[in-house]
Amino acid sequence: MKAAELFVKALESEGVQYIFGIPGEENLDLLEALRTSAIRLILTRHEQAAGFMAATHGRLTGRTGVCLATLGPGATNLVTAAAYAQLGAMPMLMITGQKPIKASKQGEFQILDVVDMMQPLTKYTRQISSAENIPSRVREAFRRAEDERPGAVHLELPEDIARDPASSPVIARSHFERPHASEPSIAAAVEMIESARHPLLLIGAGANRFHTCHALTTFVEKTGIPFFSTQMGKGVVDERHALFLGNAALSGDDFLHRAVEAADLIINVGHDVVEKPPFIMGRHDQATDIEGAAQAGTARVIHVNYITASVDAVYYPQQGVIGDIADSVERLTQAIRPQSHWDFSRFMAVKRHLDAHLLEGTGDDRFPVYPQRLVADVRKVMPDDGIIALDNGIYKIWFARNYRAYRPNTVLLDNALASMGAGLPSAMAAKILHPQQRVMAICGDGGFMMNSQELETAVRLGLDLVVLVLRDNAYGMIKWKQASMGFADYGLDYGNPDFVQYAHSYGAHGHRPESAAALAPLLESCFNSPGVHLIEVAVDYSDNDRVLNQEIKQRSREI
Repeated sequence: MKAAELFVKALESEGVQYIFGIPGEENLDLLEALRTSAIRLILTRHEQAAGFMAATHGRLTGRTGVCLATLGPGATNLVTAAAYAQLGAMPMLMITGQKPIKASKQGEFQILDVVDMMQPLTKYTRQISSAENIPSRVREAFRRAEDERPGAVHLELPEDIARDPASSPVIARSHFERPHASEPSIAAAVEMIESARHPLLLIGAGANRFHTCHALTTFVEKTGIPFFSTQMGKGVVDERHALFLGNAALSGDDFLHRAVEAADLIINVGHDVVEKPPFIMGRHDQATDIEGAAQAGTARVIHVNYITASVDAVYYPQQGVIGDIADSVERLTQAIRPQSHWDFSRFMAVKRHLDAHLLEGTGDDRFPVYPQRLVADVRKVMPDDGIIALDNGIYKIWFARNYRAYRPNTVLLDNALASMGAGLPSAMAAKILHPQQRVMAICGDGGFMMNSQELETAVRLGLDLVVLVLRDNAYGMIKWKQASMGFADYGLDYGNPDFVQYAHSYGAHGHRPESAAALAPLLESCFNSPGVHLIEVAVDYSDNDRVLNQEIKQRSREI
């Protein structure tokens, strides 16, 4: 058996079902081995998109997603996806090829030290220099990718090693239980929660897993402690819940941040400083931030997570509860006795003001469409288990803040690397994994064009997918920042293709509503029709600065 065949058998042993990517001539032995395997190759049009798809696979399943590229430019095209998975804690394995390492007649043609390049972006990166090492290298790569904190790993399989004979048996996938938090840490956390007067629960990305959802819901129901979420923590507990205060979509001075300032204890479940901080620890009169980030004042913080906190100038929790999050939350729930001195009146007053503000603009008939109306109409057509995959742009803030998520991982956005170009590939991976659920990619025109070629992949795969492209002919997020910093409007406008015709050229269906009222019926119609549907809708961001930078700050300070 060839080493490439042994490599594929090792992948099969790990339960790999899909490999996303673009093979090159250095991968041809591996490609031939894949041809007769149970693993399905998803051929993409760019390696970056393959990496985003593999990372999203890891995010949604908890099992390592796998992507493939050749050497040189193929490998370098995976760099952004590596950072995306690493910062976002998504288990992903990148496989790249390489020229022969024992003897080569091509000099330095296309040769880069890919292993060294991947070192700062991954948890584990190795070149396979012997066929007999394949089983151990593959097993270790998967173990590292899925071990807490999950992330990216990389293996390089040189061309000559791939065709060498191999006889080593594969190493079976190992099974383990995550460590559980110590009894003293649970007891200390319980004492802090019970003695607090205004405890507040924060749900972050690390808690966005299915089994944690039930544990946290039970915790909220028993204790009655109000909660809010980070952008990547949306949907862990149903955001229709009466105790949900809102999402930390803005850095500071939103209605929600008035509640954060009033808390004397924050129970921080699953958040770390990789995701943009939802609050800054420290005294109100000492801690400052150029973006006006929310201050936690003198509130104490309990860090409930799989791993210890990385101490940062903005985050230095007083108590850690380290171990399996669901188990920790269940034990906290069992031990805590709700206290009569707990006072949530300030939190609930904030919630009433925020909920009222979120309703404003949802029926606005202006066209191009108003962002608040857009978010409301998308929510109307998405069922409880419907998945939206957001690219990165100003609309991400509107969806994080205004769109209520009902289940875990039904709002796929990236608030760690915050890379543009991920929306469409992420939606495609979600649809492959969940073919019976409604899935929508929501992209700005800038982010969409960074991986728009994957429309062909979606059409070729026969996916039933809706792609909503928001057209403002500019890099809108940076325009908003430019305006908020008092700079002139400069350097961020561009032209666009006719997106309807662009969709048709790939064999997709193209649509363009001409009024705000037409959008929701069109979305519903597209979901009820097979195939890939691209909807280009013009969006009116003219109020971004007024609402997000001025109105919200003023009105929240008046509470």
